[in-house]
Amino acid sequence: MADISAQVVKQLREKTGAGMMDCKKALKESNGDMEKAAEWLRQKGITSAEKKAGRVAAEGLVGSYIHTGGRVGVLVEVNCETDFVARREEFQALVRNIAMQVAACPNVEYVGVEDIPPEIVEKEKSIEMLRDDLGNKPDNIKEKIVQGRIEKRLKEMT
Repeated sequence: MADISAQVVKQLREKTGAGMMDCKKALKESNGDMEKAAEWLRQKGITSAEKKAGRVAAEGLVGSYIHTGGRVGVLVEVNCETDFVARREEFQALVRNIAMQVAACPNVEYVGVEDIPPEIVEKEKSIEMLRDDLGNKPDNIKEKIVQGRIEKRLKEMT
């Protein structure tokens, strides 16, 4: 078995999120094979996503932003696992930037396209299908135009 270089251990760590020593042990167990080492870590339950899945993010900050003119104000709560993270400048800047982004996008109603209820998607589709500019188009072209418009509208809502 060849020596396991620090670079290979680092690559496995970046891929799995497991600790350095766990990655080194996994690579030794799998004779340096990256894929087998990743599988070994998963079997042992060592990968970081599995470790962190049940942890509670009970610390954090409530940030505020009032847009120029005072007509739009935003309060956001961003949670993290420790108060040490919450006190960092980077985390505080993140909270402020999130509040500013929310203020800048007043039409946003959902976090992601997948969060939009199906009945809203159908309502938007029926509105688009009945637009006057689609009246004399063939059905297959009409369907493509409506699909493009729907995707654009849904992105605007998120």
